[in-house]
Amino acid sequence: MAIAAGKAAMENAGVDPASVDLLLIATVTPDYRLPSLACTIQESLGMTNAVAFDIVSACTGFINGLSIANAYFASGQHRRALIIGAEKLSTIVNYEDRNTCVLFGDAAGAVIVEATDNGSGVLASFMKSDGQYRPWLWTEVGGSRHPYNGSVDYEGRDKILMNGKEIFKVAVREMWHATERVMEGAAITKEDIDLFIPHQANIRIIEAMQKRLGLSDDKVYLNIDRFGNTSAASIPLALDEANRAGRISSGDTLVMTAFGGGLIWGATAVRW
Repeated sequence: MAIAAGKAAMENAGVDPASVDLLLIATVTPDYRLPSLACTIQESLGMTNAVAFDIVSACTGFINGLSIANAYFASGQHRRALIIGAEKLSTIVNYEDRNTCVLFGDAAGAVIVEATDNGSGVLASFMKSDGQYRPWLWTEVGGSRHPYNGSVDYEGRDKILMNGKEIFKVAVREMWHATERVMEGAAITKEDIDLFIPHQANIRIIEAMQKRLGLSDDKVYLNIDRFGNTSAASIPLALDEANRAGRISSGDTLVMTAFGGGLIWGATAVRW
C-alpha cells in the first residue's frame, strides 16, 4: 500500500524519484521490526538519493511528518520529501472485541512536499504528547518488554486495546487546543479556513470540532463512513480525495488535526 501511494503521489506531482531526498513513513504496523518500513520500500520507489526513516506517532504520524519535513527544509538539509501514512491495522485488531475491531481500516496515503518561498506550504504546526495515558490506546504485548510467544493466550493484550470513553474526553479538548495554537501561529481566524481535514477516528469528535470552529458541512472533509479509522493514513487519504474531487484550490487555507495513541496529538495549517 505504501509503495502504491508513494508512486501515485510522485506521478501526481510530476517529480523524479531520484530528486526526492527525504522519505518519511508514518506507521505503527511496519512489515518488520527491523529495518524501518521506509528503508524496506525505498528501493521499490526508486529513491536512490533519499534518507529514509519511520515515524511512530500513531494517528498523528502524518501531521508529525509534515512538521519534521518543514523543519528539515528550514534548516537547509533537504529540499523535497515524500511523506506516507500507511497502516495495516487489520493485523493488530482483536476480532472478538467489538468495541475496537469494527472501527479500524487498512490504507495508505502520500504527499510530495518541497521547500518553497512563494508563501504556500506549512504555515504553522503544533505537536504535544502525554505518555501517562499510553494504556488508554496501546498494544501491550509484542515489543521487547513483553515479546510475543505464539503458544501463549494473551487474551487480546497482543492486539489494540482502547479506552474509548476516556480518550474521547481528552481528544476533543486537546485537538481543539492544538487547532487554536496553529491558527494563532498562522495568524488566521476560523473564517479563513477553506477546508478542515480532521483525523477520521470518531464522528462525534469531528462534529464537536466543527461546532467549535463554526464551520459549515462543505468546509469539513469526511470519509470515516467508508474507510473507518486508518490511523496515520487517515489525513493523507482524505487530503488526496479532497484534491481529486476539486474541493481544494490554489491558495486555499487548510487546517488538519489528529489525536492518537501515545497519547499524542497535533495540528497544522497549510496554504495549498
